[in-house]
Parts: sequence; structure tokens; C-alpha cells
Amino acid sequence: MTAPIPRDIPEIPAIPGIPVLFPSHVPATAVVTPTPRRPAAAFRLLVAVAAAAAVAAELVLGSPLRTLSHFAIQSNMLLALVFALSARLAWTARRPLPSTLTGATLLYAMITGLVYHLLLANEGSSFSLPGVLAGTATAPTGWHAITNQVLHTVTPVAALLDWLLLTPSGHLRLRQATTWLLYPLAYLTFTLARGELLAPGAPGRYLYPFLDVARHGYKSVLGNALLIGLAIYALAILLVALDHARPNPLRHRAHHTPKTGFRLQPPVG
Repeated sequence: MTAPIPRDIPEIPAIPGIPVLFPSHVPATAVVTPTPRRPAAAFRLLVAVAAAAAVAAELVLGSPLRTLSHFAIQSNMLLALVFALSARLAWTARRPLPSTLTGATLLYAMITGLVYHLLLANEGSSFSLPGVLAGTATAPTGWHAITNQVLHTVTPVAALLDWLLLTPSGHLRLRQATTWLLYPLAYLTFTLARGELLAPGAPGRYLYPFLDVARHGYKSVLGNALLIGLAIYALAILLVALDHARPNPLRHRAHHTPKTGFRLQPPVG
């Protein structure tokens, strides 16, 4: 048997109001002002101008369509564009470009330099072709020699130095390595299709000896492409691993940041 419910229920006291929280004032010394990175911007702009000038010179000295078909030319055009944008962002202290783009630019520049010096300019290589941009088996001379060194040596080294000395570490990811292979695969498809469209015996039908189907056949060419592709993927993984192992060249700037309850990092470009 249940107890009767009382008719007169006492009033429940009101819940006290939530106290007003006044905003806490952060001292001005705890705020990190975006700082332009003028030396980094100047270096990147210089590299971009050098790459663009070398590409423009090659377009004037040779056949524009054939020149634009080279991997070295395309990778340097990408490098000139990315470095010019990065220079502007560093100069204005804005957010840097995505690491997927900058990492791809570095990888393609490294491919350009390594393939040239290990396969094309190496006298002991079976694919030796020092004057690859002009399609000659002899070392380039005159303006071709200058642009050849800029495109295959100066800009790859500059891209590596920029990554090591002017770019914060730990931003590259392993999953990006697979994405970076899409362009080399697309270039392989392009150069093989280009060779099929040109008439047999046409000069510069195949721009690289290791991709010359007329001389080696598709079986050997695809085998060469597979080996180079695996080497490119290994290089991409190596860059990611080194990016997480190398010291951060901008870390010393964070030591001057006032200690607060927040983790404030200086902007990078």
C-alpha cells in the first residue's frame, strides 16, 4: 500500500544563476606577431627566377614543343611557380603552401638531378646522353651548357637546401609518397604516346634512351620504367623519413616565445 501524495508540495528553491565569466586578458607579450621571413623569400625568388630564365632560354634555343616535353623542363616550371608563391607567402608572413605540393616539387627536382647525373651524364651508363635537351650525345656548349647546368644541377641543389635550411621539419607524410608517383606515371604515359604519334625515325621521337621503344622494345622499356618507378618511390619514402628525423631549422625562433598557457608557434612561409 502506497503513501498518499501530499497536496501541498513545498516550493523548490531557485537554482542560483551561473556566475558571469569575464574574458581573461592575454598580455600583449604573449601574442606572436607574424614575422616576414625576408631571407627565405629572397632565396626562393632567386631560385624561381633562375629556373624560369633557364626554361625560357631553352624554349628560345630549341624547338618549343620538344623542349616542353622534357621532364626536366616541366619539373623546373613547377619549381619556379611553387618557389615564387612560397617567396610571396614568406615575405608577407602568411601560411605556407601545403606540404603535399612542396614535397612533390622537391621530389621531382631531385629526380631531375639524379637521373641526369647518374644515367644521362654518366659516361659509364648505357643510357648516356649528356645533351639530352638538345638530343645530342655530346656535352652541350654555349648557352645550352649554362641552362643545362641550371636545370639539372643548380635548381635541384637549391630545392634541397631550401628544404633542409628554410623549411620546418615533420610536415611530410608517408601517404603523400603514393600521390607523388602520379605525375611520373602520367609522364611515362605521355612520352610513350608521343613516340607512337611521331613518325618512325623522327628526331627526338623518344626523349630519353631508357624509354626508347624503337631501340629497346616495350618489354625492356617497361622494365626500365618499373625500376625507375621503384627508385622514385624509395626516394620519396626516404625524404619523408628524413623530414621527421632532421632537426627543425626554425626551432630556435620558438625559444624566444613567451611561455603562456598556449602553444604558440611562429608562422612559417
